[in-house]
Amino acid sequence: MSSTALTQVRSLVSPRRLTEFFAPRSIAVVGASDTSGWARYVFAAAAATRFSGPLVPVHPAHETVFGRPAVPSLRDLAAPVDLAFIMAPAQAVECVLDDAAAAGVRGAIVLASGYAESGQEGRALEQRLSDRAAAHGITLLGPNCLGFLNAHACAGPFALTVPLPLLPGPVGIALQSGALASVVLAFARSHAIGVSTLVTLGNEAMITAADVIEYLVEDESTRVICLFLEEISDPVRFAAAARQADLAGKPIVAIKVGSSPAGQQAALAHTGAVAGDDAVVDTALRRWNVIRVRGIEEMLCTAALLGYARRPRGRRMGVLTSSGGACDIIADRASAEGIEIPPFDPATVTAIAPYVPPFARVANPLDVTGYFLANRRTSALTAIDHALDAAVSDPGLDFVLFAGPALPDTRPPEHRLADLIDERIGWLGERVAAAPIPVICVNSTCVDVTEYGRSLLTHRGLHPLAGLDLGLRAIGNALRWHEGRGRARATAARPAATATTAAATAATIRDLVRTAPGAGPWPETKARELLAALGLPMVPAELVTSADAAVEAASRLGFPVALKICSAQIPHKSQAGGVALGLATADQVRTGYQAVRAAAEPVAGASIDGVLVAPMRTGGIELLAGVTVDPAFGPVLAVGLGGIWVEVLADVSLRLLPVDVAEVARMLGELRGAPLLRGTDLDALARVITEIGDAAVLLDGQLRASGSALHSLEVNPLRVGADQIEALDILIVTPSRTESR
Repeated sequence: MSSTALTQVRSLVSPRRLTEFFAPRSIAVVGASDTSGWARYVFAAAAATRFSGPLVPVHPAHETVFGRPAVPSLRDLAAPVDLAFIMAPAQAVECVLDDAAAAGVRGAIVLASGYAESGQEGRALEQRLSDRAAAHGITLLGPNCLGFLNAHACAGPFALTVPLPLLPGPVGIALQSGALASVVLAFARSHAIGVSTLVTLGNEAMITAADVIEYLVEDESTRVICLFLEEISDPVRFAAAARQADLAGKPIVAIKVGSSPAGQQAALAHTGAVAGDDAVVDTALRRWNVIRVRGIEEMLCTAALLGYARRPRGRRMGVLTSSGGACDIIADRASAEGIEIPPFDPATVTAIAPYVPPFARVANPLDVTGYFLANRRTSALTAIDHALDAAVSDPGLDFVLFAGPALPDTRPPEHRLADLIDERIGWLGERVAAAPIPVICVNSTCVDVTEYGRSLLTHRGLHPLAGLDLGLRAIGNALRWHEGRGRARATAARPAATATTAAATAATIRDLVRTAPGAGPWPETKARELLAALGLPMVPAELVTSADAAVEAASRLGFPVALKICSAQIPHKSQAGGVALGLATADQVRTGYQAVRAAAEPVAGASIDGVLVAPMRTGGIELLAGVTVDPAFGPVLAVGLGGIWVEVLADVSLRLLPVDVAEVARMLGELRGAPLLRGTDLDALARVITEIGDAAVLLDGQLRASGSALHSLEVNPLRVGADQIEALDILIVTPSRTESR
């Protein structure tokens, strides 16, 4: 796409333009008929959202649709409409766009499938569709799309069932799945979670997930953004949008599917998306401070907490329940989320004690017991309410988890009891709003909120979370988001040239790239030349082609030595028997040389450059510092315990490149094996690993300039001693020309 065309498309999906698009005042439904189930859904959704503007059916063969006067084409409209919902078959959509442009329509939703999800021809058809819309100045949602709902603007061009009532609220939602929208709306309705705008994205020919994030960031009605993602097709734009959300204090909660082989295949069949490596996706989302969740329930429960409640800013939690068993569940889940439950302050204990039975122990977590349930209720406030009144002033707590706002399913027939409940909920709403620290209300189980509960609780600003398990997970998610704030904005690319990549060094690397193999592993001598050009520390080594030369090299380097075969076709030397270690005499070196050469000879197609002789290193810690280039996210740095422990322990921390020294230090701290590094120079180690990442980024850039790319650059092991850091084994792999495209 040319820069002019790109600029035109960007203007059509800007937050200002999407604000207009997602709040249409008039809608035409093209292809609507009395027998169309899709049209029936759209007209029902208009009623569900209380849409009051013109809703015009368009059909060449029908004078009326659902009792409304129809027009033959968009060109026959009496006045332009803001939005056309196009239900025509794929082959007719472009003509309808021409009609829309002639009629002054500025927005369109395309329902039809048969585009990019169906293969190469469909992708070409979709590109034509997007180009046509852009040329007409029409903002396009879809194709293969079921529309959207905007509860605050009372607009719903949406071709699915809308569970009633539809509550306007703080949760914006974008889905790369159409049919899942009704499921999401049903759970939101059942738990009194209000929606701002819900968008089904379809194939994202023009409006993408990143565009909707940017729109929701600027939407005053949205406090939190939920995403269902099958792919992240443009990580750069997505990252930029996520940083905007982080800056605005609007958390993003995302389900990213495709983490299993079966899930990846499902994503491919459904949208034409190829899911990337899931660990890399997880790393990317963490870097952008996007909360990744496992399912719809966790997503919406987390969104409800972040959208309605005051957000917790610390991990010290007070717990108030009327059940000892609930205390146990909460304590276990809190431990799993890294949430502390400290003892109450003595003043808090003293304040609570008069309101609980003598046999009850005033402690955190608190069980006020069900003792008072056996007595007739005479006052509005209960024991747990008085406990809340005291706990919110405890200086040792950051927030309170309150499992107290339980209600009957319907309003009690006894007026006195109903009035007491009304009075109590009114007091709770005021106390929670005025409390010095956040109060997070939670139901004991994931039960639906009844109409009575919804009317009573939501009007008082109370939104209990959906059960203890989901509630604690939501709190853990909220805390991680709060602790990650600001980092998403600190991910701008570092300069391509650093102190280790001066012009002369870059020229050396260009020379290496010109003489490197076209595809597959590099000879280790070439890989060593690259790291040497960048000034990275390596164990000394000499390449020899005879046993006598090996002995001479060993004498210069110092016994004992290690020998390893040098061949691009034998990247895993130990497995092929191409390594000999701890050779302490000339005779052992001669024997070792013959052994590693003999082991390499049977390897079919192997071109043997010789044998590398290096001084034997023992002791210290062996790490892996490697970079792989993900097809979607680019270079990814992996740091972990090296040698044989990589596969055994899988103790690895990942980051998207580039990173700085501070970020690498955090990576090292995340390893389960981090205690093994005590006593080493961690600052020096972080600098070396950072430079390895820089080397990979630079090499990938040079390779791409020559029409290739980097597949991986790996130092394994990177030996870390008390006063020395050295690369012992280096592997660089470039993909075939087809893979690098």
